[in-house]
Amino acid sequence: MTDDLLLLPSITDADADHRGRVVVSGSHGGLYPGYLAAKAGLRAVVLNDAGGGLGNAGVAGIHALDQTGMAAAAVFHQSARIGDAGDMLARGVISTMNAAAADLGVTVGMTCAEAAERLAQAIIPATGLPPVDEGRRVIARNCDADVVLADSASLVRAEDVGRIVITGSHGGLVGGDPARALKAVASLAAFNDAGGGIDGAGVTRLPALDARAIPAVTVAHTSARIGDAASAWETGVISHVNAAAAALGARSGDRLRDWIGEAFPARP
Repeated sequence: MTDDLLLLPSITDADADHRGRVVVSGSHGGLYPGYLAAKAGLRAVVLNDAGGGLGNAGVAGIHALDQTGMAAAAVFHQSARIGDAGDMLARGVISTMNAAAADLGVTVGMTCAEAAERLAQAIIPATGLPPVDEGRRVIARNCDADVVLADSASLVRAEDVGRIVITGSHGGLVGGDPARALKAVASLAAFNDAGGGIDGAGVTRLPALDARAIPAVTVAHTSARIGDAASAWETGVISHVNAAAAALGARSGDRLRDWIGEAFPARP
């Protein structure tokens, strides 16, 4: 295995110290993770395809990285757990690659481990992607809890305690760590189910948040673009709920926004 290889549970953990490394990360392959890979100056990156989902958003960053010349690929979400870079390296099977990775011989059906070996031959890109808006905004509502739209769960802040937090992130535990399920004790939290994936990895934040008495749901990856909290808010359909959310009336098949309106009604 290449000495340049680095396993990161989340691409948000990548920084300038990792320049020139080949990274296998448990993050989805959307636009924001792609931008973070470019920002860190990686040699190449492998992410999780998160089931593709609405608008094929789960791999949009893989192909966007062709603009920089960075080789990038994604593993099939049913071959390895999202959020778990070690499992991706051990079991992952490539489902998508960009042109730069294909030029190095990365192909669909190749193991993640073999792809990482090939990606070690990539040239470090000289340019990065244009900055991607680190989407975070607060929607004030005439009720007890405002809505926070955070395209990445990494953008959740301590000040979001008691708020309704809608993220674009996948619903899998980052590195299997319950402490990273959510940064604040929200009134409720929503994530993208990333297609569920092998071992149900795309929804493992939900029981972890139940243990903290935080109602949490995922929206179906086919109903909202992963990495886009506004998409979840506007068109997301609930796919999985934890016990705390079920107690507030959350049900699979309900529109996320409708349920939030019922669970946290506006004041008269």
